[in-house]
Amino acid sequence: EEQVVESGGGMVESGGSLTLSCAASGFLFSLFDMAWVRRAPGKGVEWVSTIRNNGGSTFYADSVKGRFTISRDNAKNTLYLQMNSLKPEDSGLYYCTREGTTPKGQGTQVSVSS
Repeated sequence: EEQVVESGGGMVESGGSLTLSCAASGFLFSLFDMAWVRRAPGKGVEWVSTIRNNGGSTFYADSVKGRFTISRDNAKNTLYLQMNSLKPEDSGLYYCTREGTTPKGQGTQVSVSS
């Protein structure tokens, strides 16, 4: 059964940093492009970033470009999101997912205070 478990969220002040992790199991992680998406309170799901299966290419939403870095460790079946210079508008529930699929995890909450 495909499973992802997100962790690393928390409460930080504006300008702070967090690193999210996503432990994947139940599928061949190294074969799939992976993505982070987020949902802010009262809003829809917003794509944040994607990384190719081999980690060779990364893509970012304009709103996070230059501040967030996506990476992966295929040996550990783990996806990461390093988030720097956080802003209040980055607050929300963050999910990792196989690119193009509906998130299946519980997500991890990020709250940034001004």
